[in-house]
Amino acid sequence: MKFDHVCLEAFGYALPPRVVTSAEIERRLAPVYQRFGLHEGRIELMSGIRQRRVWDADVLPSQAAAMAGRVALEASGTLPEEIGALLHTAVSRDCLEPATASFVHDLLSISPEAMIFDISNACLGFVNGMIVLGNMIELGQVRKGLIVAGENSHQLLESTIDHLLHTPDLTRRQFKDAFASLTIGSGAAALVMAHDSVSQTGHRLMGGAVRSATQHNHLCHGSGDTGFTAGARMIMNTDSETLLVQGCALAVDAWEAFKAELGWGNDDLDRCFTHQVGVAHRERLYELLKLDPRLDFSTLETLGNVGSVSLPVTLAMGTEQNPPAPGDRIALLGIGSGLSSIMLGVEW
Repeated sequence: MKFDHVCLEAFGYALPPRVVTSAEIERRLAPVYQRFGLHEGRIELMSGIRQRRVWDADVLPSQAAAMAGRVALEASGTLPEEIGALLHTAVSRDCLEPATASFVHDLLSISPEAMIFDISNACLGFVNGMIVLGNMIELGQVRKGLIVAGENSHQLLESTIDHLLHTPDLTRRQFKDAFASLTIGSGAAALVMAHDSVSQTGHRLMGGAVRSATQHNHLCHGSGDTGFTAGARMIMNTDSETLLVQGCALAVDAWEAFKAELGWGNDDLDRCFTHQVGVAHRERLYELLKLDPRLDFSTLETLGNVGSVSLPVTLAMGTEQNPPAPGDRIALLGIGSGLSSIMLGVEW
């Protein structure tokens, strides 16, 4: 896919004030660690994640998304009535119906003429949203649009800890399959995109490539209550090792398609931003794609895996802390359970 007239105007993000360290989680899981003869420090050793942020239980995904959305609107100089489409793209949702986008729309006082809907694709939802909104802008359906995602990991983290502590016949395999759930963090991200005729930045979304390998859709399953009501529970089982192998293999195919589509080579890149899973995943990905790891910017050590928010919040923080130069080429490397991989290119 290619875009000719789509620009990234401004990002916004919001992070919970509460920090939960990996050591704190392991202290709570001490009986399980003792049972299996595990040593403290395992979470950070295996994933590189020292801590993550967590919203309180009563913070709804729409509320978190609206926080980030306000920042993006203000940073881009965009009025709410200028937004022609609003997409909420997180795994977390306020409820099954209506769309979480409807709550964000109300909180931000977006124009009543705006199209609103949710997009869900595990950790790739936000990147899918960039493609969908990009197509709408390219077709001239909207001049400006807003993508938001609010992830609250509180429910999953607490349900996982409770499950591990109160399952009498818990096996080592079950503990292993729950491990990824202990790395999940909370946060929110937003992005205003615009047609180049009204863009103030000229940061162009050039296009990219998509590849799917749905024969591996069993490697990560999340199930439980939909919505953030009292007593709601969620459990996620992940075959992390196989997911890493198959996800990175799929990324290789997507990367080759990406380079062919945009005519870019590895040496043309100035910056790379990935979905944040863990250090082993990142190292393996850069090795297989033959990319210089020095192009990377990482947030996983302090934010954990924030689902659909991970890649956009990492891009937002990375470009904020070290602004790219005009003309810099940036690659967004997305991999999500399902399996899907999306690689997008941005010219700053």
